[in-house]
Amino acid sequence: MSSVMAFDFGTRSIGVAIGQAITGTANPLAAIKAQDGTPSWELIAQLLSQWQPSLCVVGLPLNMDGTEQPMTARARKFANRLHGRFGVAIHLQDERLTTASAKEYLFERGGFKSLGKGAVDSASACLILEDYFRQPSEPQAKA
Repeated sequence: MSSVMAFDFGTRSIGVAIGQAITGTANPLAAIKAQDGTPSWELIAQLLSQWQPSLCVVGLPLNMDGTEQPMTARARKFANRLHGRFGVAIHLQDERLTTASAKEYLFERGGFKSLGKGAVDSASACLILEDYFRQPSEPQAKA
C-alpha cells in the first residue's frame, strides 16, 4: 500500500491528511470548506489525482459509549459518496476524542493562534490516520 488519505468530516470544514502505511505517519493538508457537509468534489478530485491514495480513511464520529449520533450517518454518507464518485477503497475509523487531542497538540505548539478551524480539522485527520495505521491489519471495509 502506498499513500493513504484521511478525512475528518464536518458540516463546515473537512480535515484532510496524507500518510504512508510503511512509516505509519501522517501529515496535514489544507482543510476543505463544506456547505452543510457538501464539499467541493472538484477539489477532492484534485487531491485524489495529486496524491493517488490506495485507500481513504474517513473518521466515524461516535458517542463515548460507542453508539451512533446524527453526525455518524452524515460521515457514512460522505464516505459512500467518496467511494461512489471516485471508486476509491474506503475504511471507516473510530474518531472519538481526536478533535480534543488535536486541539491539545496544536495549543502546546502554538497557543491559541494555532487553533484555527481548518488546522484543527486537518490535525484531527492526521490522528485518525495514525490510529488506523496502529490497528492490527484487517480487511479493508467499504462504507
